[in-house]
Amino acid sequence: MDLAAIGGLVIALLAIFGGFMLEGGHLAAILQPTAAFIVFGGTIGATAMQFPGSQLKAALGGLKNVFMPKHEDMAELVKQLVGFANKARREGLVSLEADAEKITDPFFKKALGLAIDGCESGLLRDTMDVEIGRRDEEGEGISKVFEAAGGYSPAVGILGAVLGLIHVMGNLADPSKLGAGIAVAFVATVYGVAIANLFLLPSATKLKIRHTHAMARLELIVVAVTSIVDGENPRVIEQKLMGFLDEHSAAAAGGGEAGMKKAA
Repeated sequence: MDLAAIGGLVIALLAIFGGFMLEGGHLAAILQPTAAFIVFGGTIGATAMQFPGSQLKAALGGLKNVFMPKHEDMAELVKQLVGFANKARREGLVSLEADAEKITDPFFKKALGLAIDGCESGLLRDTMDVEIGRRDEEGEGISKVFEAAGGYSPAVGILGAVLGLIHVMGNLADPSKLGAGIAVAFVATVYGVAIANLFLLPSATKLKIRHTHAMARLELIVVAVTSIVDGENPRVIEQKLMGFLDEHSAAAAGGGEAGMKKAA
């Protein structure tokens, strides 16, 4: 669970609506079903118009990744790969067959399986790069859906405001109907701007960051497996893989200055 994402959204909502109430406002004044219907419906409709159904479905599935991302322990992955490198150096690549069967990640399992089957490192790299490219495109597509929705939302809010003002202008002779029209006009703008800047655009950026990390993990696997196929020294492979880790993860994996001293 990403506490920063959840906490950030809660803090933003509390600050905005809390400040509104401190100024004497009432939540009932901004709870306008008509404005919400216009903004949410218009934003969803415009986004659905831009993207194919498969990409929209993937974006809905990716929404969970904003608040509850899948935990990937890169340090543990490096340890596992270095262990495979040591075993392959001692007993040969075929000795990793039993280990490959236990791997649940399809990408990792495929790469290691190709290595065990005797695939040359260059061909293995080309094969896995095709899948990396596909996953890269899919991941970018998910964040683009939220980014596009964040662009449409304020515009739809302005459209809702114009519709509310049209309603007001058409009922100038009846003061009892002016209040509802003005409320829809202003609240629709608030909804559009708030949804875009408090949720949609931050979610798009968060998903881009998650996607970058996911791509780095795939690249790490390919680099490790191709290095194992080429018969590189396990210690060289370990130091190569450490370049993918941040300082904290490198320390956890036994890298960094402390790890190098220990290895020495």
